[in-house]
Amino acid sequence: MFGWIILDKATGLFSRTASNKVARLFGMKKSGHIGTLDPMATGVLPIAIGDATKMIPFIEQANNGIKEYLFSCQFGIDTDTLDITGTVVTKSDIIPTDEQINDALSHFIGDIEQIPPLYSAIHINGQRAYKIARSGNQVEIQPRKIHIFDLKYNGFNGTSWEFYVKCSTGTYVRSIARDIAKICGTVAAVDMIRRISTNGFDIKNAVTLDFLENLVNNGADIEKYLMPLDSGLGDIPVLNLDDKDTKFYKNGGFIRTAMHDGVFRVYNNNEFVGIGIVKDKQLRPKRTI
Repeated sequence: MFGWIILDKATGLFSRTASNKVARLFGMKKSGHIGTLDPMATGVLPIAIGDATKMIPFIEQANNGIKEYLFSCQFGIDTDTLDITGTVVTKSDIIPTDEQINDALSHFIGDIEQIPPLYSAIHINGQRAYKIARSGNQVEIQPRKIHIFDLKYNGFNGTSWEFYVKCSTGTYVRSIARDIAKICGTVAAVDMIRRISTNGFDIKNAVTLDFLENLVNNGADIEKYLMPLDSGLGDIPVLNLDDKDTKFYKNGGFIRTAMHDGVFRVYNNNEFVGIGIVKDKQLRPKRTI
C-alpha cells in the first residue's frame, strides 16, 4: 500500500509526528512529508506512504516548491520566535494604518533577501538554528534569496491583521510579518499560519488526522483517501513503454528512445512505473516502483 495522504495538519503537532501517525494508520513504517510546517501552523502537509517517498524530490522539482499561505499577526509585539508562542522581547505603541501596510507590501514582490527566524530548522555549522538559540548561544543567520509571487493584505479582523502570500520554497512567513512591521516602524508577531497549497497539493483535498483515526477505529476504508503515487508530478512529461521494454527497464536496462534529454514519468499501459532520465537518446531508470 503506497500513495499520498494530503493532511490538514492541526496546530501543536510536529510535521514528523504527523507523518508517523498517518503511516501507522496504514500499517506502514516508511513515510515522509513535503515541506515542514511549524508546530503552531495548520494546513496542507503532503505525506508520502511507502514507495511514494521516492517521488518527493521529483514533486518538488516539478512544482518549484511554490506554496500559498494565509497568515495573521499582531502588531506592537515582538517575540524571540516571531510568533505568539514565544517570549516577548519588545513592545511598541505604533500600530500601522491600512494604507501604510499596503504601501509596505510592494517591497516584497519578486526576488528578495530574507533573514530566517532564529528559531528555525535551517543548519548553521551543522546544527539546527533553533537548537543553538535554545542553548542560549548567539546565532548569526545570513539572508537567503527567496521569491514572493503575490502578497495581499486582507484586513483587520478585530484582533489581528490578515494576509495572503504565494511564495517560493525557503520562505518563512514569520519573517514576512516581522519585515512588514519593520517597514511600518513597529514590530509584529504571527498568531496564525495556514498553508493552503504546496507543490501542487491543495487544501481542498486534505483530510484531518482525527478524521482518519475515526475511520480506522470504526473499521472504515481509509485507502480511498490515498492519492495515487504519481500525484503532483503533472509537469513532468510522460514516456510510455510496452511490456517487453518495461520488464527490461525495471531490471535496470537502458531503453533507446527518440525523446529529448530530461526527466520523464514512465508508464506501461497507464500503470506508473517510475521516474526515468533520458540522456543521449537512452531512457535510464532513476526511481522505479
